[in-house]
Amino acid sequence: MRKTLTPTVSWVGKTDWELTRFHGDEYSTHKGSSYNSYVVEEEKTVLIDTVWLPYAKEFVDNLEAEGLLAKLDAVIAQHAEIDHSGALPELLRRRPDLPVYCTANGVKSLKGHYHGNWDFHVVKTGDEYALGNGKKLVFVEAPMLHWPDSMFSYMTGDAILFSNDAFGQHYASERYYNDLVDQDELYSECIKYYANILTPFSALVKAKIEQVLSLNLPVAMIATSHGVIWRDNPTQIVQKYMEWAQDYKEDRVTILYDTMWQGTRILADTMAKAISEASPSTTVVLHCLSKSDKNDAITDVFRSKAILVGSPTIGKGILTAVAGSMEQIKGLRFKGKKAAAFGCYGWSGESPKVISELLKDSGFELVDDGFKALWNPDKDAIASAYEYGKAFAAKI
Repeated sequence: MRKTLTPTVSWVGKTDWELTRFHGDEYSTHKGSSYNSYVVEEEKTVLIDTVWLPYAKEFVDNLEAEGLLAKLDAVIAQHAEIDHSGALPELLRRRPDLPVYCTANGVKSLKGHYHGNWDFHVVKTGDEYALGNGKKLVFVEAPMLHWPDSMFSYMTGDAILFSNDAFGQHYASERYYNDLVDQDELYSECIKYYANILTPFSALVKAKIEQVLSLNLPVAMIATSHGVIWRDNPTQIVQKYMEWAQDYKEDRVTILYDTMWQGTRILADTMAKAISEASPSTTVVLHCLSKSDKNDAITDVFRSKAILVGSPTIGKGILTAVAGSMEQIKGLRFKGKKAAAFGCYGWSGESPKVISELLKDSGFELVDDGFKALWNPDKDAIASAYEYGKAFAAKI
């Protein structure tokens, strides 16, 4: 399917309504996604990115049916991850003469994935590809947004920024543009995408945006590689990225926990009630990590000024759902957030200490040594948990 964006630029990607998990099983896609590929038809005809590997043949067949396959002069591979480069082998099998423009790291990644001896043309920031009719593509390297090989392509004249993964979201829609979709859904998916994928690279995000903004280029459209295209006030998402990149937090507390015989859940519920009553303006969110979607939980962590993490003690350790989520949180390297641990125990009671160490290793500021209750909490333990929650609210 082809969607005309301007007289010479078209979307030729794939909308994936059925997608529920991404990056293996690491990322939930409740709203599906899209793999956005674009074709520019000036004096030169250029393809920018492709689609995910399972749709490679369908994608190239569509290019051929639209009369574009034979017309192509070059391919721009902005990022080698397989959801964007997956159709390259099929495309280049049918058009082996096509040059592939990418960064030096892009060559390494593409060769690593596909082992193809293709006609690579290495580009760096400031390099250009002449499209004709007075227009050109200007390349901007964007390492670690979110792979070392990532880059942007800016089309002069039309003022379109092809931004690949930056500013995108996993969101399937037949409406294509940011102003035509539900805004709450859109921004929910945008912040989830940033929180779960780009958070570790926030310093690089900020620096790259500042570099691009310093060029004072007009931007009429931001054409991402997932989700909708930004055409109505397109730089609104750039402004949001600048906000999210600077140790973002709201007046929110997230409580993450898992429970075996409901004792730790009782503590979590009690502390949530105490925080809400002690600080009515604070939003309190709970996630039982063995039942909640882990990416939604991490999005709430990203939005929070502080978190509480709880688990009963098992084998001198913690439950696997909590351990796994803490490993993922550690990799995201959150900054400027406070935290504490809690849990029930029957024998030795190590879980708050174990969780506290994980929180400290993950960059959180511990407000205290945590809270623990022996066996299933009785009314005295529940009262103590309530007081602990109030004290926690005062410390954050």
